[in-house]
Amino acid sequence: MTNEPMMILIVGPYRTGTADDPKLMEQNLRRMEACALPLYRAGHLPVIGEWLGLPLMRDAGSRRPGDAVYNEILMPLTEQLLRRCDAILRIPGVSAGADEHVELARSHGLKVFFGLEQVPGIETRESYPSIQS
Repeated sequence: MTNEPMMILIVGPYRTGTADDPKLMEQNLRRMEACALPLYRAGHLPVIGEWLGLPLMRDAGSRRPGDAVYNEILMPLTEQLLRRCDAILRIPGVSAGADEHVELARSHGLKVFFGLEQVPGIETRESYPSIQS
């Protein structure tokens, strides 16, 4: 790889539009995760806030999306993680939280990508699965 490796936070819809249906939330997480392997194979370190937040919320006793524990952990943790990253990848789909992360990333001078094809080291669109909603 000729580009400098980056730690890239993948953001997009997780809870939005799901009516808190666990299966739909899982599908949204899988869409974000579909970006992780192409980023890794391009030499980058992909991260997703839910990867860290979900186990913490479970251990802290969260019972449902949007409860006090959920609100205490998920967005704040993702924002802490974002501050340690070099860039973010915003996948398609409506998400106020992901849009907030884009603005926070910009305010910290991070690179913001809106498609895998924009990330250095990723060669062709055919090399990764669709992340469209």
